[in-house]
Amino acid sequence: MQLENPTGTALYSLEKAIKEYRRLAQKNITKVVKDITVDQCLVLIILNNNPDISQNELANLVFKDSASITRMIELMVKKEYISRTIHPVDRRKFNLEITKKGKKTLDDIQPVIKINRQTALEGLSLEEIALLDKTLHKIIINCKNN
Repeated sequence: MQLENPTGTALYSLEKAIKEYRRLAQKNITKVVKDITVDQCLVLIILNNNPDISQNELANLVFKDSASITRMIELMVKKEYISRTIHPVDRRKFNLEITKKGKKTLDDIQPVIKINRQTALEGLSLEEIALLDKTLHKIIINCKNN
């Protein structure tokens, strides 16, 4: 049985596009904030918009398993981007809060995120972006349903 060359498939192109975007994003973020990753920025953004989010929900939103998100949170606490306190009612849970340094970082990276998105989507019409989004959601649903 002859398998199709994976480098010629749409899913390979999708994976490559994601990796190239993350490379671009990291390069530009590092110009502004030296010691933070794209994923850590994503954690800050999600925490900023959802201050009461659970660690499991946070892990799902950043596509990480529990162990990975725990390590990431530890590192972000050590770097003073977030603080962690034990939940007053359930001692197995933690409250995560963005520190002053974390809030300043969010302010600093906001324009970078905008530029990164503009760069990645340059030359695409609003219709093309909408179609891409719709197509990607179909792929997500197809994969989740099996």
